[in-house]
Amino acid sequence: MVSTRLSRLEGHRRKFMAVIDDTPECGRAVHYAGMRAKNSNGGLVLLYIIADGDFQQWLGVEEIMRAEAREEAEATLAKVAQAVRERIGIEPEIVIREGAATEQIHAAIEEDRDIAILVLAAGSAKEGPGPLVSSIAGKAAAFPIPVTVIPDLLTDEEIDALS
Repeated sequence: MVSTRLSRLEGHRRKFMAVIDDTPECGRAVHYAGMRAKNSNGGLVLLYIIADGDFQQWLGVEEIMRAEAREEAEATLAKVAQAVRERIGIEPEIVIREGAATEQIHAAIEEDRDIAILVLAAGSAKEGPGPLVSSIAGKAAAFPIPVTVIPDLLTDEEIDALS
């Protein structure tokens, strides 16, 4: 169960959260979430999750790998945030977490009670829509807030018209 959302109370605003990863469709989710945030006077949270299973080495190597993963996350988020500033004209919040994706999404939602909408993009590759979109179908991974799934074939103009 998720804590009550605060986004409708005075001093709060509804936030849209997009998960940043290396999938080609990720940009669709960011654009839609950013436009919805801008058009509704809300906020945009960009969440990058570093998979914790990548650091199962000797301690010294593990620390180096973790630092490199953190640097990659920061660089990726800086690039995405700059694109949001230039194309949409809003300042996104940046969040980096480490662990299993669905667990970290749940934790971010629980910690920031203004996050009210999770925006994901479905891939069109033959492998399927992507792991996060696929996880929505499973009851164990169901998210406690509404989820908007954006088809990755939409253009920026089509997304702008929808948001």
